[in-house]
Amino acid sequence: MPERPKTVCRHPGCGRLIGEPGYCERHIKAEHDRKALVDRWRKSSSARGYDRKWQRSRSLFLTQFPLCLSCQALGRVTAATVVDHIVPHRGDVTLFWDERNWQPLCVRCHNAKTAREDGGFGNATGK
Repeated sequence: MPERPKTVCRHPGCGRLIGEPGYCERHIKAEHDRKALVDRWRKSSSARGYDRKWQRSRSLFLTQFPLCLSCQALGRVTAATVVDHIVPHRGDVTLFWDERNWQPLCVRCHNAKTAREDGGFGNATGK
């Protein structure tokens, strides 16, 4: 049976080939430390409003709207797994629960949108 092709370390600029997707030995600890630092200042998902009530509302919304809106616009059919806030709520409870501000997205489209808005991947922040 052929071997699985190697992948590149996810650390920016590394380029080392590794057997499993993720980080090479040199960057595993750095990524772990980065996540720990972010976790220290970021509230838990429940504290940010994504509690049991949200999970129920999210499930119902995705049952009603099962396809990713962004993919549909590109002629693709992809299951939606994320309920995205069109306008980031940034803690505004009214905006958080306004269903007119929700859209169904797949993880890929949601992550790309969030990166564009929040300055990820070197983009200017939209805050």
